[in-house]
Amino acid sequence: MRVLRNARLADGRDVDVRIDTTGGTISSVVAAGSTAFDGDADVEDLGGWLLLPAMAEPHAHLDKALTADEVPNPKGDLMGAIGAWFEAAEKGRLSYERTVERAIQAFELLLVHGVTAVRTHINVTADIGIVSVLAVQEAARAMEGLIDFQTVALTGWPMTGPDRAANVRALEEAVEAGVDLVGGCPNLQDDPATHISDVLALATSAGLDIDLHTDETLDASVLTLRELARQVSGKGFDGTVAASHCVSLGMQPPDVQAAVAAEVAAVGISVITLPQTNLFLQGRDDPVGTPRGLTAIEALLDAGAVVAAGADNVQDPFNLVGRSDPLETAALMVMAGHRLPDDAYGMVSNTARQVMGLAPVNFEPGDPADVVAIDAPSVRGAVADAPMSRRVYRRGRLVASADQQTRVLRPEAER
Repeated sequence: MRVLRNARLADGRDVDVRIDTTGGTISSVVAAGSTAFDGDADVEDLGGWLLLPAMAEPHAHLDKALTADEVPNPKGDLMGAIGAWFEAAEKGRLSYERTVERAIQAFELLLVHGVTAVRTHINVTADIGIVSVLAVQEAARAMEGLIDFQTVALTGWPMTGPDRAANVRALEEAVEAGVDLVGGCPNLQDDPATHISDVLALATSAGLDIDLHTDETLDASVLTLRELARQVSGKGFDGTVAASHCVSLGMQPPDVQAAVAAEVAAVGISVITLPQTNLFLQGRDDPVGTPRGLTAIEALLDAGAVVAAGADNVQDPFNLVGRSDPLETAALMVMAGHRLPDDAYGMVSNTARQVMGLAPVNFEPGDPADVVAIDAPSVRGAVADAPMSRRVYRRGRLVASADQQTRVLRPEAER
């Protein structure tokens, strides 16, 4: 039994939280100081720190993370990033060993910031095969017991037409290697509808779920999200489907946003908006009234769709900055997505967990004891300041901690 004493929940209650460390679940939540504890309980006094559901990262690229200096993107846009990455791969600048090292470092950065679950997309192409999948899987094994992870095979292109065979073979190898989801980029294909159909067929055959890079463009004429929703409905796909980015939906008129959002919600497609990377990549050709590169969040929520938020790329050609801290994503959802802080935090914690098929943490008996303690007065304060003093618990076990120290050195008073 572990007890987290003197914690403050998001609703302002001061509580003691009992955790069943054998099952990794919350046993009870009681008013702080209201009960005595067994002598064999492991008691930790949080001193009034804020205790929240642990964060989750629903969309990462750990095979690319932390390569911004090694793989520069002087153009700064999406195609510049793609070109820079494939050039680096072709020239052999992305070794297996370095990919493992960087992925472990990225895992650790996420963990120390309060992330206990991450879903990462990994490039799978005819040129590089599944070497990046194997590297990230090795890194994940090094983090076993510390963080939950899911891998998505991000297919190359073309995946349609006469040159598709080699990329399809690479994707099939990734499935055999044990990836958890099938991914892809329909709007980059010559025939998006056929690509979506193929992904659904492969995922059905393999018994896997789907997470697609969808409409990462400001071009309003591109709307493969609607095609995805209709094919999921028409084919009766039984797995879960996530659509990441969905940028072009935000460029549609309100009636189209509402109509597409209704179709998305009706078939249970989750949407993952990615403010960090899309604010960086999109809108460079629009100097007046520059779009934000976010999806139609309000329309999707009004329709009842599940909308989570993630960081996407971190310090690589697709996003030159990023701290691997979902509080940074939450702050951007407040500023660029017009969400209130509590809603924004939910998008990077329980809603992100929902997209990943994980149980929520509502501080009820039986909930997973995946929690993070932050030295902050409130959710708003945590999102605003992102203080680094944190304690991270997975299944009730302390798996990471950080302490922030600051000093103000005032001049000595004149005598």
